[in-house]
Order: sequence, then C-alpha cells, then structure tokens
Amino acid sequence: MRKVAVVLTLALAVAFAAFWFVTAPEQAGATVSEGAPDLDNGRTVFFAGGCASCHATPDQPDRTLLGGGHALASPVGNFVAPNISPDLQHGIGAWTQEQFASALLKGVSPRGRHYYPAFPYTAYQHMKSEDVRDLFAFIQTLPATGQTNPGHDFPLDLAIVRRGMGLWKLINFRGEPYDDPAADPQLVRGRYLVEALGHCGECHSPRDITGAVAEDRLYAGGKLPDGDSVPNITPGKGGIGEWTQEDLVFFFEDGTTPEGDVTGGEMASVIANTSQLPEADRQAMAAYLKSLPAREAP
Repeated sequence: MRKVAVVLTLALAVAFAAFWFVTAPEQAGATVSEGAPDLDNGRTVFFAGGCASCHATPDQPDRTLLGGGHALASPVGNFVAPNISPDLQHGIGAWTQEQFASALLKGVSPRGRHYYPAFPYTAYQHMKSEDVRDLFAFIQTLPATGQTNPGHDFPLDLAIVRRGMGLWKLINFRGEPYDDPAADPQLVRGRYLVEALGHCGECHSPRDITGAVAEDRLYAGGKLPDGDSVPNITPGKGGIGEWTQEDLVFFFEDGTTPEGDVTGGEMASVIANTSQLPEADRQAMAAYLKSLPAREAP
C-alpha cells in the first residue's frame, strides 16, 4: 500500500507540474510596434474597440473617463471592469507598452496572471501591433482618475482557476492574422473592425460547450446572461438580409433602423462608439456584414 501511495503521489506531482507548465501565461513582448504613435489612429482604435463601453465610469457623461466599475453579468458571476485611466496607482499609468500589449494580445496581466475572457482578448488578439501602440498612447492622454472598484463577484475567482484559464486558451486561442492581400481592401478593413476591434461576435453569436464563441454559427444571434436575445446580424432569415449597406452605415452613425426605430440598451453604447469612426470605416463594417454567409438564428 505504501508503494501505491508513493506512486500515486508522484503521478499527481507530475500531472500538476505538467498542468503548471502548459498553462503558463505567455507575454506579448516583441509584438509591440516601434516608432512614434499616431494619436489620431489611437482615437479611432479606442472607439472601434469599444473601450468606453465597459471601462467608462458608469452614470457620468464623459466616455473618456475610464475609471471602470461597470459590471458584466455572466452565468458564473459578475465581472467588474477595472480602471484603465492613466492613474499611476489605480489605473494603467504605470504600465509599460509591452504590458499593455500582453493584456490585449495574450490576455495576461502585468502580474503574470491570466485574465478571464469577459475581457474580449480572444478578439483583440488579432489587433495589429501599431494599433496596440497607438491605443496605449491615446489612453495616456485621457484624464486620470483614482477611482477604485470592487473585485469580481465570482465565487471561483481563485488562483488555481485563473491558472486553469491557460487550458481554456489552448483550446480557444488561435491568433491567426486577418490580412489577406488578395481580398478586397474594404472587406479586409471591415472584418478587422467587426471581428478584431469591435468584437461583435462576442454578443451576436451563440457559444459552444466551453463558453467560447461558436465559430460555425458566428453572428447568427445569441443570448445575454439575463436571457435577452441578441439579434442575428448575418444576411440570413431574421437577420439583416433586407437592410442595405447604406442602412447599416446610417445605423452605425445614429442608431436608427430602416423601420425608424432607435436602438437602446447595450447597443446604444456601441453606437456611441461607431458614430465616432470615420465614414469610410462605417462603410467597411457595413460591407463586411453584408458579405457574410447567411445563417439562421439558433
């Protein structure tokens, strides 16, 4: 029996060591682009990426005051968006550009811990390095706030669970580039805005058994944690098939649908972002959505 216990102990130790090795957080490092940042592009990336939708301090009009505090509901608890203002103590003012890149591209904190995918780094992993650089520089120009927020209301927010996110990333983290030199440049730009920066699929798609976006039903509609339905945004039945490209462009500008309704709820916050984008970018997003394969809502 003693030998059996020793063997089992060794097996558990080996298994734990293997788990610890394969789940090690990966830093972004050299993915940061060199050169002087373009603040105008950083502003575009800020709004295209929807940073204010989660990180702007709730119940105040300034969407560039990034004190955090917005609660993101999920089936396992609420995740609270952190302060990402340039505050040195409570925000990201003391972060390096490389640490910022690791957060966006790898889902890893400056402390070397995995972030939960309530932070949509599964989409941001496809960001161009120059856009990461420019976004970081732009955020540093915004007002700092020392606002502090409560931690996640997530009973399983334990060190071992955080580390286990490394296994989830092995399954769901790919990082393939989006650029295709042979494709229509407008569609390439549209895909980048919709999928990488706008992370539209995070809400507008059903999820698989692991909780990741179901790639084979991308944009076919989904459910929010509170049970509300999120619409199909493909040209399929019940989607945007009857919308013209100009309908979509107009919608991205002021939130008005072809029927004359005005969007509300979480989508109103999205429109507050897309309305700040250049006209050419709204056109590219609309063109890409109209080019998607038609899928029926689940």
